[in-house]
Amino acid sequence: MTYDAVIVGAGLYGAVVAQQLLERGMRVLVLEKRGHVGGNIYTENDHGIQVHVYGAHIFHTNDARVWDYVNRFAEFNSFVNSPKANYHGEIYSLPFTMRTFSELWNVSTPDEAKAIIEKQRADYLGGEPRNLEEQAISLVGTDIYEKLVKGYTEKQWGRECRDLPAFIIRRLPVRFNRDSNYFDAAYQGIPKDGYTAMTERMLAGAEVRTGTDYLRDRELYDAMTERVIYTGPVDAFYGYRYGPLQYRTVRFEREYPDTDDYQGNAVVNYTDRETPWTRIIEHKWFNFGLDAAGNPVHGTVISREYSYEWKPGDEPYYPVNNEENGALYNRYRELAEKEEKVLFGGRLGTYRYLDMDRVVAEALNAAETL
Repeated sequence: MTYDAVIVGAGLYGAVVAQQLLERGMRVLVLEKRGHVGGNIYTENDHGIQVHVYGAHIFHTNDARVWDYVNRFAEFNSFVNSPKANYHGEIYSLPFTMRTFSELWNVSTPDEAKAIIEKQRADYLGGEPRNLEEQAISLVGTDIYEKLVKGYTEKQWGRECRDLPAFIIRRLPVRFNRDSNYFDAAYQGIPKDGYTAMTERMLAGAEVRTGTDYLRDRELYDAMTERVIYTGPVDAFYGYRYGPLQYRTVRFEREYPDTDDYQGNAVVNYTDRETPWTRIIEHKWFNFGLDAAGNPVHGTVISREYSYEWKPGDEPYYPVNNEENGALYNRYRELAEKEEKVLFGGRLGTYRYLDMDRVVAEALNAAETL
């Protein structure tokens, strides 16, 4: 045996496990199918701007242990996520707060806003919501649903809200104050020099092979170790024995507008159904228009995001959480639980959408167990 552990995937989960095992004196080999480390939190320097190549990632957590851990490998700024919504050119604040209600209805007090919402949701109370549309209206009323939920959700999932299960939106945060911080988290920020640099610091000391497909040469790598930590798609591990799990995926179009400020905000969601993209990210505002050294950045970089149905060969992003996929995943999970040598982790290995802090916490726990 050459290595104490072979880790498949150099994303956040794999990097944390690798770092923890290295810290305990173990020999680690990390295999990454892509040509870079970092997984979907990968960032690259483009004209002095740290571009979030696979979509916006804002680290947020209430877990002090997790926050202390990631701060060992990066200096985080104080970025607070306060996205905007563009509905046919009308701009609204997110999440749903008194700022939003004032923009929608020209009201100034919580009682006024509550009265409007209660009136609009009245017809949908009392019964069990049969679909996402009924669930959303029962929570926030018709105006918010029509302008800020419906179109965005249908683009995100590629289905009518009436055809989506209610449990996708278990709750919609409504606040009757003017706090526009999207995340209710004690700790929040973004690495000043990007997530890639943070991941590389975690992996320092490990042997890392990018552009390497573990599944293509599984027997070779399995023979090198007694323990494999696998963070790739669980269905791919078993050769799609029961069929592929479903995902939604995202296509990104990067542009370089001839301006220093394209939209005045890091994240703008386009919530009408007619606009083909779901949101536009202006990356420079994740670090307040500054480069890693704190100097003002001239010019700007934006990314338009388009959501579509995943097919084999695409990058899987969001698990399609319905009964059919839940049952299919359980069949794969039963196989995975019988593996004596392989530990499945991360969002693809466990078919879950996971926030970054949850990924770190689970990886730390897995490393302790190992």
